Amino acid sequence: MMLAKLKQALLNLANPERAIQTARFFKTGKGQYGEGDIFIGLSNPQVRTLVKEYWEKISIDEIQVLVNDEIHEFRFTGLMILVEKFQKTKSEEERSEMVDFYLSNVSKINNWDLVDCSCYKILGEFLLDKDRQVLYDLAASKHLWSERIAVVSTMTFIRKGQFLDCFKLSEYFLNHPHDLMHKACGWMLREIGKRDELALEEFLEENLSKMPRTMLRYAIEKMEESKRLSYLKR
Repeated sequence: MMLAKLKQALLNLANPERAIQTARFFKTGKGQYGEGDIFIGLSNPQVRTLVKEYWEKISIDEIQVLVNDEIHEFRFTGLMILVEKFQKTKSEEERSEMVDFYLSNVSKINNWDLVDCSCYKILGEFLLDKDRQVLYDLAASKHLWSERIAVVSTMTFIRKGQFLDCFKLSEYFLNHPHDLMHKACGWMLREIGKRDELALEEFLEENLSKMPRTMLRYAIEKMEESKRLSYLKR
């Protein structure tokens, strides 16, 4: 019953004009990374408002229904409810079960916003005090969204001053063919630079000649202008 109410509440907010723009933004055309995805035109704040209302009322099984849905915003809502549940529980057993659920649904976490809204808040947070081999398994998967999950999950570590996994994964993806991975790595490197610019500069000195232009531009975005331009010229 609650799931049906939530779905209807989402549908009631549908905005066909916005849906067209959003579908274009998330590259849903033939041959693009989001090919065939369906949008109904909701904003993130609209979804988050409903998540606050429903997260306690929706079960893991019902989250699975949302995550399985062809409508992008339904999957987004399901993931955001999972994040809320994960953050609210104090039970390590429940957290472990939610991580297993998350990893078993990687194929449904199939656009960059779905990855970025959830991975570091669930997987990254869970792995803070644990072995992180799962990130390297995801990185080696040759599956774009699993690869992005691996890198963006390091956000949690970076915020705790732990940079090694981000550096290792960014180096691993230097030759990745997709700019979405260049952007993800550059974003995480920039987050390191905001906390420890010297650590970022050391990484850049070692890898600058191999680094994709997009990754570099993202990584140095917050540097002062003259330093940023000197990296771009090199």
